[in-house]
Amino acid sequence: MKVRAGDPIPPWVMEAVSAERMCTMAAILRDPNPLHWDREAVAALPLGLGAHTINQGPLGLGYIINMLHDWAGPGTIRRIRMTFPQVVLDGDRVVASGRVTAVREQDGGQLASCEVWLEREGSGRLLDGTASVFISGAES
Repeated sequence: MKVRAGDPIPPWVMEAVSAERMCTMAAILRDPNPLHWDREAVAALPLGLGAHTINQGPLGLGYIINMLHDWAGPGTIRRIRMTFPQVVLDGDRVVASGRVTAVREQDGGQLASCEVWLEREGSGRLLDGTASVFISGAES
């Protein structure tokens, strides 16, 4: 695969963010924050989010990593930087998307600089960042 600046990265979709996965992740991380497993705790906050749980940042980042792996293959991400301007809620349908912003030849392949993001329809970007991805065997 050969990429060029401006090329889109095929989107990756999570049809419904799972509250159960958030609860499991909270247990694995030993995260006592009830925002990840108690809908009523979130509903009680003055944020207007309703009775939802809030996805942990690493889970949302995982959706972007899934997109990059589907596109370029496992082990190709060289660097990723992410900001988390909004929260992801259980039940959300989210789409990881991206585009190549620059490319340079490196080690018999290409190093693609990419803009990457996670969004929920009508809510703008939930996560926003950049990634460097190695594209091996950059044939035409």
